[in-house]
Amino acid sequence: MLWKILIVVAVIVIGLAVVVALQPASFRVTRTATISASPAAVFAQVNDFHNWVAWSPWEKLDPGMKRSYEGAPSGAGAMYAWSGNSQVGEGRMTVTESRPSDLIRIKLDFEKPFRASNIAEFTFEPRGEQTAVTWTMTGRKNFVAKAIHLVMSMDRMIGGAFEQGLSQMKAVVEGSRR
Repeated sequence: MLWKILIVVAVIVIGLAVVVALQPASFRVTRTATISASPAAVFAQVNDFHNWVAWSPWEKLDPGMKRSYEGAPSGAGAMYAWSGNSQVGEGRMTVTESRPSDLIRIKLDFEKPFRASNIAEFTFEPRGEQTAVTWTMTGRKNFVAKAIHLVMSMDRMIGGAFEQGLSQMKAVVEGSRR
């Protein structure tokens, strides 16, 4: 009887491992908002990490978060590092590409609560008197991340935060125009 139970457990474990292994090796989360401002005005909010304090959804999760800035003041080469509570963790962002009013690409390196490297991109599309800003994050998933994503996808984990951040950015940019 014990052998039958062990065989059933082994089949279940192997089956789960196969399901996890067959999951996509990468993820992509994208959100877009329309802001009543020029692409240059919206671009300026993202291109300078000092501005993120006003709209980033993670800034409010830990008022005591430690921040440091290095490299260029904005644009390519600008770097922002943070260390905070368990909700914000620890890591750094570096702008790797900055094309005015068009694209900002950022390398994200997380140290805590887990190690990961991802890419974030912001694109800015003029729409008459408005700008559509799109926030995208892409990355690779290891075996553990694939297993976690069976229960909770990256889209569910951070999609809402992207929406909140874009909403707060909209309020900041549109509020500064008054």
